[in-house]
Amino acid sequence: MTAAGVGQQPRPRLTTPRLAETVADELRRQIVDGEIADGTLLPPQAVLVERFNVSLVSLREALRILVTEGLISIRRGNQGGAVVHAPDKTKAGYMLGLLLQSQYVKLDDLAAALKSIEPTCAAMAAQRPDRAKAVIPVMQRINAAMADTLDDGPLCTEYGRQFHDSVVQGSGNSTLIAVVGSLEALWTHHEQKWAERRSADGAYPTLEERKLALKTHQALADAIEIGDAERAQHIAARHLADTQLYVLAEDRNKRIIATTQHGVFPMSE
Repeated sequence: MTAAGVGQQPRPRLTTPRLAETVADELRRQIVDGEIADGTLLPPQAVLVERFNVSLVSLREALRILVTEGLISIRRGNQGGAVVHAPDKTKAGYMLGLLLQSQYVKLDDLAAALKSIEPTCAAMAAQRPDRAKAVIPVMQRINAAMADTLDDGPLCTEYGRQFHDSVVQGSGNSTLIAVVGSLEALWTHHEQKWAERRSADGAYPTLEERKLALKTHQALADAIEIGDAERAQHIAARHLADTQLYVLAEDRNKRIIATTQHGVFPMSE
């Protein structure tokens, strides 16, 4: 892991009343634009202070802002520093989850949103002229992996979620992928917890039920492959309605809880 460059020349002393926001804005821009790569370390604070020509207090406040936004996390120890995290659907889902959690939104509300939108993604995937190369191979690989793990509940659920993600990705619409992907990330957390609980107590859906889910996934992939958008949308809607019932049977009124992919630690003074 290497330290990212943020411009080699020291900047003129900033005079705006919000120095921290100005520094955070510039670092955020570089992260979002890919100028600072995901997983790299920002330079040491002393270097950043010199480059931005701000006080250590202002710099630390800027880093706090980026930590809150999930764009960096702080690693402790000799190999520590500010680790960069490029935006992705997991972090977007986390921020959305915080909003929904603050409003005490229940899991069945999230399920209804996915049930309304994901079938549209399936229809759009079926309408893509490049679906034979861009969509179907991904779905087939996931279905094959799921077929090999039907005896492992949580892993089977994981491949099931990957298939649903491939449906959303298959739409080819960047806005839908970002929005629905964030919703999927929230749902995935709750569904995976459900799968782990049900496997532990021996109440996970039967092997025949898992085979039926896989068969439906294949039917959906087939509909998309032949370009039948109406059938793809119908299969996706029916499948979501059926499979969501497993989680909602016990968690319907459960409050959505936001989770984050990266450990976030408070900044030291």
